[in-house]
Amino acid sequence: MGDSEELNEAASPYGRRVGERLRAIRRQKRLSLQDVEANSDQEFKASVLGAYERGERAISVPRLERLARYYSVPVDQLLPRSTATPSDPADLVDLTGRTGRRNGVTLDLTQLDAIARPEGEMLGRYLVMIQVQRQDFNGRVLTIRQDDLRAVACILGVEIEAAVDRLADLGLTRVTPVPN
Repeated sequence: MGDSEELNEAASPYGRRVGERLRAIRRQKRLSLQDVEANSDQEFKASVLGAYERGERAISVPRLERLARYYSVPVDQLLPRSTATPSDPADLVDLTGRTGRRNGVTLDLTQLDAIARPEGEMLGRYLVMIQVQRQDFNGRVLTIRQDDLRAVACILGVEIEAAVDRLADLGLTRVTPVPN
């Protein structure tokens, strides 16, 4: 691909959306452009990665694959979705037992390794699936919705009403307020 062809493809609306997605993943990982350059042994120069993110330059498929590996995400997650599905705070679990204000069950993903197998392994695979579906790769926390909690209860072998307590017993929960 020549330079002019690369620039034309990058300037397309899809090229800009790819760039926005690349930036979103990098920011979820809490990395600066300079961090990526330094930590990748200069494979991804800050100036070039910035040009990808601004949609000024198209990224090749092999390079996209290497960047996905560097970010530890599936390669398809670096590409924008064709249709966005906004998350609905109403899907979050009401832990207070009160109507009105809702709280979400936020899991501390850094504690997953401490859970014994096979329970921890199954729970980990399910939570990775949620991250992929939501395109959320911060790797530290994940908020569980009502439908997610049903599946988690099945994995943990408890009733749905006991799932939050079981997650707390495992040291995985943080209860955080979610705006109405």
